[in-house]
Amino acid sequence: MKTLVVGLGNPILGDDGIGWVVADAVQERLPQVEVDCLALGGLSLMERLIGYDRVIIVDSIQTKNGRSGQVTTFPLDALPDLSAGHTTAVHDTSLQTAIQLGRQMGAALPTAIQIVAVEAERVYDFSDELSPEVAAAVPEATAVVLDLVQTLFARAELV
Repeated sequence: MKTLVVGLGNPILGDDGIGWVVADAVQERLPQVEVDCLALGGLSLMERLIGYDRVIIVDSIQTKNGRSGQVTTFPLDALPDLSAGHTTAVHDTSLQTAIQLGRQMGAALPTAIQIVAVEAERVYDFSDELSPEVAAAVPEATAVVLDLVQTLFARAELV
């Protein structure tokens, strides 16, 4: 099964760069796994997922009750489909909608997309550094991704 780990975000917007930092750490630990760092969501991200069976996306998240640095994992389907929000352009769409559109057009898209999200507050500050709370979450988020990759590989061997 083809697996892709995507670090999503913008490395010059403070805590929004967490996805890239974790992706780099995963690549160092598992060089045999394909890892990519992207700054675009919606349709552009959907196009990058074509041809993979399983995808793990690492990104920052902002929720009402989360504390900065908190790591959460969930399937893409559990993420609220907010088409307006942090998109790349006014003509873009949510990843959920892009996936649905891609499937309707016959694109070979993953059957499983897992999100590893790190709660962050400073996602619009121009900085190439993570806040102390988010930086402290890098080892935990990396471990979560490594565990997910190992689980995916174990499942693939059983099939």
